[in-house]
Amino acid sequence: MAKSLFTDAHRAMVGGLIEARQSAGLFQADLAERVGKDQSYISNIERCQRRIDVVEFYDLAIALEVDPVALFQDIAKRIASSVK
Repeated sequence: MAKSLFTDAHRAMVGGLIEARQSAGLFQADLAERVGKDQSYISNIERCQRRIDVVEFYDLAIALEVDPVALFQDIAKRIASSVK
């Protein structure tokens, strides 16, 4: 059984976060500063080496200046299409 960290669904979620960050015109270090973390925190998330909980997701969305619900809906669509 594959570790849940490396599932297609997890990669789809991370892809949505990366696209949101890039659309906001931010580097990893910029986003990390906004959430009060080191750049390695964002890097670990984006390399699928660290999972995030719902509170961290919310904090990231707010730091990206996007609606957390809208971001989750976009990511949920990605996950649904990656899970068969």
